[in-house]
Amino acid sequence: MISVVLVDDQLLVRAGFRLVIDSQPDLTVVGEVGDGAAAVAEVQRVRPDLVLMDVRMPVMDGIEATRRITALASPPKVVVLTTYDLDENALAAIRAGASGFLLKDGAPEDMLAALRTVHAGDAVIAPSTTRRLLDTLAPGSDPAAVRAVESLTGRERDVLVAMARGFSNAEIAERLLVSTGTVKTHVGRILHKLAARDRVQAVVCAYESGLIRPGH
Repeated sequence: MISVVLVDDQLLVRAGFRLVIDSQPDLTVVGEVGDGAAAVAEVQRVRPDLVLMDVRMPVMDGIEATRRITALASPPKVVVLTTYDLDENALAAIRAGASGFLLKDGAPEDMLAALRTVHAGDAVIAPSTTRRLLDTLAPGSDPAAVRAVESLTGRERDVLVAMARGFSNAEIAERLLVSTGTVKTHVGRILHKLAARDRVQAVVCAYESGLIRPGH
């Protein structure tokens, strides 16, 4: 059973999310709160697998709460869910450690799929956000990202470029004529060298380093 904490300042919104999540055989809501500060405390109390986090809330916003939660020992994965399809929110959420960024006007099944995907170790960004998000990143703008990407081997850079283009491990293996296990090993090393929690953060690093340029 995948345990989830809901964080949203609107009670009716939380009630709706709870109904959808608790209707699933593999998902359960173990806590819900109405602001970011309470979220940090609730996560430490119940130790959930996932946190579904709103952005705009009183006391402490969702971005700061995400930053504090992901800094905890053995933190849960955080999926940010917001009404506002703003690039700065998505980028701030990813940099704070979120593994997902979705819009509240999406279909319930998309949210459920995102929760399962993030729990499995991957990351999710709303499709409407992804391209504009990457287009806002200035290539070579982050010296730390440049140094991190320079530490990759040639094959690791090939894998990172394929990741940035949205290919799965199986598709990357087929393109590079290697096994899926080899690709998984490369992905693990890439995440370690880039200090990235997941594939989305690795791709952001690739764009900020200039390895990948928006539109290419």
